[in-house]
Amino acid sequence: MKKQSRGFQRSERVAEQVRRDLADLIRTELKDPRVGMISLTEVELTPDYAHAKVYFTTLNAEHLEDIQRGLKRAAGFLRRELGRRIHIHTLPELHFVYDASLERGTSLSQLIDQANARSAEPDDEAPEA
Repeated sequence: MKKQSRGFQRSERVAEQVRRDLADLIRTELKDPRVGMISLTEVELTPDYAHAKVYFTTLNAEHLEDIQRGLKRAAGFLRRELGRRIHIHTLPELHFVYDASLERGTSLSQLIDQANARSAEPDDEAPEA
């Protein structure tokens, strides 16, 4: 039982290292102007490390398709450069996925604020004391 939890922790550490190194590579080495300013929010590795889902977010959501094309085109370069930094038995194939959770969170927060504002408004039909 203990061995399984150790393996799980190791895969989390490897995923976090992949995220940090990819973020650094994108920031310092990637010259594609389509990619611009993105943040990598999470990396999910398959158990055999063959594939990595790399979740990203951007403030430039109106150019999302261009960003995704740029990342897809750069995936081979990023994988090769990642291999120079991380030494694991299998270097994962990179799959970039837009992370819309920040937008959903902002939207939900606005809905909650609106609901709270409505409930705080004085009730016109309530009798005056």
